[in-house]
Amino acid sequence: MSAPYVPLTPAVIEFDADGKLYSAVYGDVYHPHPGSVGQAEHVFLRGNGLPARWRGRDAFTVCETGFGLGLNFLALWHAWRQDPQRPAALHVVSIEGHPFTRDDLAALLARYAATPLAELAQRLVDQWPALLPGLHRLEFENGAVTLTLGFGDAEAIAPRLSARVDAFFLDGFAPERNPGMWSAPLLRDLAQLAAPGATVATWACSGELRQALQDAGFDVRRTPGYGGKWHMTEGIARAPGQVAAAIAGPVAVKHAVVIGAGLAGAGIAQSLAGRGWRVTVLDAARALGKPAHAGHVAAALTPVVARDDNARARLSRAGSQRAQARWQGLGGDAAPRVCGTVQVERDAGKSAALAGTLQTLAFPPDWVRVVDRDEASALAGLPVARGGVYFGQGMLVQPNRLIDALLQTPGVGVVPGNAARVEASGQGWRVLDAQGKELAQAQTVILANAFGAQAVLKQSGLLDPLPRVAQMHALAGEVTLVPAAALDGGPRCIVGGEGYLLPDVGAGCVVGSTYEHGAAQALVTEPGQRTTLAKAAGLLGGHFPGFEALMPGSLPGWAGWRAVLPGRLPAVGELRHAPGLWIAVGYASRGLSWSALMGDVIAARLSGEPDVLETDLAQLISPR
Repeated sequence: MSAPYVPLTPAVIEFDADGKLYSAVYGDVYHPHPGSVGQAEHVFLRGNGLPARWRGRDAFTVCETGFGLGLNFLALWHAWRQDPQRPAALHVVSIEGHPFTRDDLAALLARYAATPLAELAQRLVDQWPALLPGLHRLEFENGAVTLTLGFGDAEAIAPRLSARVDAFFLDGFAPERNPGMWSAPLLRDLAQLAAPGATVATWACSGELRQALQDAGFDVRRTPGYGGKWHMTEGIARAPGQVAAAIAGPVAVKHAVVIGAGLAGAGIAQSLAGRGWRVTVLDAARALGKPAHAGHVAAALTPVVARDDNARARLSRAGSQRAQARWQGLGGDAAPRVCGTVQVERDAGKSAALAGTLQTLAFPPDWVRVVDRDEASALAGLPVARGGVYFGQGMLVQPNRLIDALLQTPGVGVVPGNAARVEASGQGWRVLDAQGKELAQAQTVILANAFGAQAVLKQSGLLDPLPRVAQMHALAGEVTLVPAAALDGGPRCIVGGEGYLLPDVGAGCVVGSTYEHGAAQALVTEPGQRTTLAKAAGLLGGHFPGFEALMPGSLPGWAGWRAVLPGRLPAVGELRHAPGLWIAVGYASRGLSWSALMGDVIAARLSGEPDVLETDLAQLISPR
């Protein structure tokens, strides 16, 4: 991490003597009389020249400090809906250090978000994320309106944002009450996000603030205020910010070729197609008559936690949330089943250490909490060996069904073909097979074919500038399918630890998994099944004669490959030495965790949207 971990502190509903919503932490009210909807329209919309400024634009991006109840966002969204000349896309990035819980937000918006904002308020509440630090992407109007919430300290989040901002809403508590929200370093960081002609508006109007904005790069002026305030501040950026200037605009030709039809490629295809792209997916496994995840009937998606909330933990948390948001609307058995995960710890010492970690992180207990053996067994519906932690959002996924559903997204076409190399052609890339036959071509080509991407890059003369990708290796592994009856019907939730045991998906319960270094083939084997069954047995605390009688080597299963990079983080992004060529590889054992998230990372950048990842995380996974 680039900064010490600071737990997120939720807001608490309190009212002052006049009945106004009040923050005891900062000794200030959330909105002025006669109300914040009027302030939103006068100060933040009209103060930024809206809606007139967004007319004739393809997209418009707003950055806000101080989300609060979201009334500025709701007023902006409403104005966008009412304007027939609105841009096709509206993106809002908003920072909030003390978010309300979903229930508290719902109660407050029922009180303050009157018609015509009430319907929009309910849609916001429906998508409100768990109170976890970091960025949270919400989508409305079929993705035309996005809200990227940054939960945490503004001075820590702002320098990690990547966006081209057209208008800034500065709406923290009063500068004398919460000086960090108006500090010179924060204003300078925001100015780095300014697109050409970006404007700024705020209800605050002290001389010190106007000077700080001037020093940060905005030309500012006083204008008539609202709600009893004589003045407010408006301004315009003197020049584009360095972060904004470095961001490429949206790609003009919305056609991409994705090489690979596994979890990586399918996740990218869905994200791009959802943004109106035409996507051609090249599938080498289908060319051989067998899709890569055929027979992979069940897998678990569970985030990880770390005391320092390191990059892997932050990415897995973001990936878990993105997967649920992206996939929950899929039909049939393709949608994840949110059943929870009991993570059984190895021993009492590990359990105590993990309990200390959760105390440090202070995550919401409905997202993750410590459980003793009795509670863990009650949650699982069968006796487990030890206590541990319970992740309330743990998801059971059927990878074969999921991938098929993602590849059936309108706009996605799957073509059998084994890519051997790529070569530049005009403004784009040609994809060729081993005989030199062209399989596809496009301005944007994305290698999402796991370990196979390394060979494609090498054959194309593009691997040398990527020493980390050159160290990628393939690791075989297998899982075993056991009859649910052998486990008295199987667990109600995912049981993980040293291995895992999954609920019945109709065909049985999957147990796993193995890690076979140096394997020449990925195969279901008797030794492998002996290992998976032993791992499952180590998680159980009861006597299951039917399970104990199972014979390794006699059971169905699935075997496949993991592509592993040093540090066990993926490599995702555009190649600097090959513009238009992207990679998304090295998902290792976290294919489900990375699939939707990395799909949105790539699709957001190609579409000119605010990034869905903080820049420090994006840098860690950038191809190198």
